[in-house]
Amino acid sequence: MFNYNGKLFSDETQVLSHTNRGLKYGDALFETLRCVHGTLFFWEEHYFRLMASMRILRMEIPMEFTLEFLEAEIKKTIDGNQQDNAPVRVRLTIFRNGEGLYGPETNDISYLIETKTLDSPFYLVNEGEYEVELFKDYYVNKDMLSNLKTTNKLLHVVASVYAKENGYANCLLVNTDKLVVEGINGNLFLVQGNVVKTPPLADGCLDGIIRKKIIEIVSAAEDMELVEESISPFELQKSDEMFLTNSIVGIQPISKYRKKEFGKNISKSLVGKLNARARMSQTN
Repeated sequence: MFNYNGKLFSDETQVLSHTNRGLKYGDALFETLRCVHGTLFFWEEHYFRLMASMRILRMEIPMEFTLEFLEAEIKKTIDGNQQDNAPVRVRLTIFRNGEGLYGPETNDISYLIETKTLDSPFYLVNEGEYEVELFKDYYVNKDMLSNLKTTNKLLHVVASVYAKENGYANCLLVNTDKLVVEGINGNLFLVQGNVVKTPPLADGCLDGIIRKKIIEIVSAAEDMELVEESISPFELQKSDEMFLTNSIVGIQPISKYRKKEFGKNISKSLVGKLNARARMSQTN
């Protein structure tokens, strides 16, 4: 079942019309997050990112759209799918209502909540092979819209097709300055010695929730240094480790880029600390 504007519908129900602006113009935002035993991981961060993004896109935020209201709607969807005791992937999509061309007739919104069970309640390090390559056919723009989690993801879709056609697990995206920005589905971190480096938001990467958590964890560690600086493609093969982050996987180590193979020691250390922060969100 899914939740459309507060009502639960079976998966076979068609609720979106041909006028839907998310379909016609990509006029939509979304959040994906984990829920374990009724606790939404890092829910406050997801909620405030969503509210800020809606304001940037001039969407009208309904009065009832409190943190508590949306949390209750998510949990209602989970209950409707009988997933109360399972780890769950949640996707919350917000799209602008009404007709119109590029100019919308209204800034009112609708919401859609979908849930799917996950294999593990906490983040795990993938010990398998995970090879990546640069995708250079199209570029990420260096602007605030690239920082938002919108449904305008054609670049990422085409990069995913390229990765599948060429046998890669993922691709690294570059911006208009030919700097490495992120992966298809997550933020990028490099490890060189005790330095953990990630691109700044000004380069066009997603303002990721787990990105923020890793920055907090590394910044607080006495034996590591966090650096937010642009990453050149030439730096990739000089790194000791590389990994991607997102709210569902947590930390995904990269095992190989071209001829260079990478370790996973820092990734394994950080995933334990990330799980500790997720557990803290359960008790708060």
